[in-house]
Amino acid sequence: MYETYATVVGTIVTSPVVRSMGEGGEPILNFRLAGNVRRTDSSGEWVDGDTLYLTVGCRRRLVGGVAGILDKGDPVIVHGRIHTDEYMSKDGVRRSDLVMRANAVGPDVARVRVHLDRGSAAEEAAAPVDAAVEGAEDPAG
Repeated sequence: MYETYATVVGTIVTSPVVRSMGEGGEPILNFRLAGNVRRTDSSGEWVDGDTLYLTVGCRRRLVGGVAGILDKGDPVIVHGRIHTDEYMSKDGVRRSDLVMRANAVGPDVARVRVHLDRGSAAEEAAAPVDAAVEGAEDPAG
């Protein structure tokens, strides 16, 4: 089957949360993203269009790159594989959620200033992961 990749420009609408998958499992960082369309109407006024909401999941080195750096309200650009997650809610209603497994996440430099720290990427990416996972809750427990 073919995989669907997309790039979405939006705003983080929930605080990123790091969880550990199972006992001794790899850390996963999740957050919700909203992408809004803005356009001008016939009078030249800016109006909001539809909003796309999706859950973004980050794994491996991306966890350390996002944890402690990006937060709720930050403008970002994300790229990754998207799919629909279908499930039954607690009240028995069938629901679906758009999910992206991110390959890249970065600040939207059109809307925010960024200072790059060009230190050792491997060392810097590992430190936030270790610190974030120490306080993570195990979803199985």
